[in-house]
Amino acid sequence: IWRALEVIGDTSVLLILESVWLGAHRFDEIRGRTGLLKALLSDRLKRLVAAQVLEKRLYNHNPPRYEYVATQKGRDLYWTALMLLRWERNWGTKDGKIKIVLKHKKCGHEFDPTPLCGSCNGPALAREVTWKEGPGVGLMSPKYSRRRQHREVGNDESDATTLMEDSAQLMGDRWAGLILRSIFTGLRRFEEIRKDTAIATNILSERLAWLLEKDIITQHQYSDVPVRYEYRLSEKGLDYYPALLMLLQWGDKYYVSPEGPPLLLTHKACEKKLDAIVACSHCHEAIAAEDVEFEVQESKKATKKTA
Repeated sequence: IWRALEVIGDTSVLLILESVWLGAHRFDEIRGRTGLLKALLSDRLKRLVAAQVLEKRLYNHNPPRYEYVATQKGRDLYWTALMLLRWERNWGTKDGKIKIVLKHKKCGHEFDPTPLCGSCNGPALAREVTWKEGPGVGLMSPKYSRRRQHREVGNDESDATTLMEDSAQLMGDRWAGLILRSIFTGLRRFEEIRKDTAIATNILSERLAWLLEKDIITQHQYSDVPVRYEYRLSEKGLDYYPALLMLLQWGDKYYVSPEGPPLLLTHKACEKKLDAIVACSHCHEAIAAEDVEFEVQESKKATKKTA
């Protein structure tokens, strides 16, 4: 998760990926959907190409014009995106500027993306999973890129359409993602979280306050003298687990140490190693992007596409 967030732990990046998945591939198309300023969009596209999440392809020679398409590495973020969409549907605080209806072509039904255990098809939710340290824990030092707080996206179009406004802000804030990772693994006190995430004290205080304001975590006093608090996940925060789980699996595929993953997960119901999938809520089959037809409803228009 730590290394994966270095790549996609940025709200602008998530909005760009969302627009690409919705069919925008050229610079002006992506800018029109995201509302990002030109300089910011250009910088983030360069980062995504360098990270091999997007590929820049020439589609016109004179004058030279390019489009951006997802690589296999980018397509493998699809399940993470579906879990962000799921969380947004459950907990998003703002009326969506666009809505999306998903249809599974294999079974012919509209569906909600559902996190399941790949072995027993039981729910892959926070309370259903146990963990222990894996062979790769602590073997790869995290590298932080320097970046300013970028929770609110800079844009010049107030009506830019997004599906995942709240969830993109949450995963797009790298520090918030690391704090949630720590709390999910049982680290609840300020100093425990600080040591685990290596976040500066002032930044940690600010992010904890923001997560409290968003009702992602709750605060519980455990000491009177001096006054000390610990932080626990609210139901809203617990329901964010599948998004981090899919991001973890993506990170394990592309950024794992040679010795193996840093975390080993077990599904309680079947007591097997958790290999989580995102499945169709109707037929419970694992979802592949090419098997999904979606209808985008924007204002008074709707378009049907294949993911």
